[in-house]
Amino acid sequence: MIEDETPIRDAVVQVLRNAGYDPVDAADGAAGLAAARRPGVCLVLLDLLMPKLDGMEVLAQLRKTHPTLPVIILTARGTEDERVAGLKAGADDYVVKPFSSKELIARVEAVLRRSPERPEIVHLLKAGKATVDLERREVHAGDEQRTSLSETECAVLSHLAANPERAISREELLTRLWGISGGQIETRTIDMHVARLRAKLASIGGDDGERYIVTVRGKGYMLGPLVKAQ
Repeated sequence: MIEDETPIRDAVVQVLRNAGYDPVDAADGAAGLAAARRPGVCLVLLDLLMPKLDGMEVLAQLRKTHPTLPVIILTARGTEDERVAGLKAGADDYVVKPFSSKELIARVEAVLRRSPERPEIVHLLKAGKATVDLERREVHAGDEQRTSLSETECAVLSHLAANPERAISREELLTRLWGISGGQIETRTIDMHVARLRAKLASIGGDDGERYIVTVRGKGYMLGPLVKAQ
């Protein structure tokens, strides 16, 4: 919940908590953007008129790293042109103040139902001849062939597996897995983890490692045709 007016922010947080959610709140756009990029966030409620970064800038920055994270704008600015501008900028819904708690929760639930940001957790993958056990953090093909995965390698593979038909940018991986923006660390870090993952999958599963994790030019990485969830 990103809202600079304390009474509204506190009221919405309590409504969300009463509905069974675990809300995190921020009082300005800069703090809100950082909070929205933390791992585990499944939806953002966003005011527009805020200090440090206004809501439209927060939305623009968020869409660079979290293209499918649901965002609902909550604002007093409710003209038709303003609603259209918010939706065209990437918001999933637009709610004009004042609103009832029932309407807010209904809109949150509706957006989450159609959101790709809530994928099922994948525990096992089939990678060619190999099986990837994400819980045990290892790749194996029988008792004789096995290799371990680091926690970070496993996290990268898990996120790719949870979004099997979407190219995941390096910036998205950085913010999702480490909670940092691309400017704080070189995206080459992601490339190195992917290279190690490819080598380990190829050593056990056979075939070319780049068929397990495919580079999508200009976009990032996605699982290749040799990797399937079990």
